[in-house]
Amino acid sequence: MNLMKRNGNQIPGFQRLFFDDIPGRELFNWENNNFSNTSTTLPSVNIKETSDNYEVEVAAPGMEKSDFKITLDGNLLTISSVKEHQQASREESFTRKEFSYQSFQRSFELPKNVVDEDKISARYENGLLMLTIPKREEVKQKPPRMITIS
Repeated sequence: MNLMKRNGNQIPGFQRLFFDDIPGRELFNWENNNFSNTSTTLPSVNIKETSDNYEVEVAAPGMEKSDFKITLDGNLLTISSVKEHQQASREESFTRKEFSYQSFQRSFELPKNVVDEDKISARYENGLLMLTIPKREEVKQKPPRMITIS
């Protein structure tokens, strides 16, 4: 049996062997998961940049468009939702009351002086909330053009 000498509270190579070799280290990256500070789940979000705009998709099945609140304060875009459901029934000898409460809030900092704030649009269909955030004309990538030589 070989004895292993400890260096402080760590066994040499232990951390590298078990923690550094995990692809992407997503298991230990609590900053990038779908849980809020209150341990409730947050909807997944896809953000895509095109030459003309940013497209945001929020996966929120079972919701209605009236459940969402979208605000823009300066360059901070906030998507939130509060949904409450109550059901009560009364029988001969008992009363049953059930309720549920769901809420979330996601905030995104938009690039300054890049988006056209007045043209932001949103729609909800098939469980997806989709936002289109157009870029200002002056920052859109222009296609290559030919320059003639005189």
